[in-house]
Amino acid sequence: MSEENIEIVKRAITAINERDIAAYLAVCASDFELINPIAAIEGSNKGEQGVRAFFDGIREATTKFEMEIERLEALDDDRVLAWLTLDMETTGGFPQTQPLTNLYELKDGKLLRVRVFFDRAEALEAAGLSE
Repeated sequence: MSEENIEIVKRAITAINERDIAAYLAVCASDFELINPIAAIEGSNKGEQGVRAFFDGIREATTKFEMEIERLEALDDDRVLAWLTLDMETTGGFPQTQPLTNLYELKDGKLLRVRVFFDRAEALEAAGLSE
């Protein structure tokens, strides 16, 4: 199951990089939740509507938004930790490279929750691990 979950995470990341909403939704559970670092301000993205809002935000705010996989690790039967690098450029022309660590939670072969962290130590702690 863990190798299957890694493949699901890879498909999700590819869908984001290709701006393929349908492909992303295909790997998400109906009660999917995306919790990014600004969720404390704006709230998390939930369900199909939340996924569409996330993709709309990327389209509106960036001219480039690509996640490169550094490493994927299956933590158990339902979680995958991803070390990523986000390479983006805002619509104003400001380039940015940001390391990310995402904690993916899966259920029945679908993404249930994705938590995005700018701080890798915080992600490891959320996953019950340490550096």
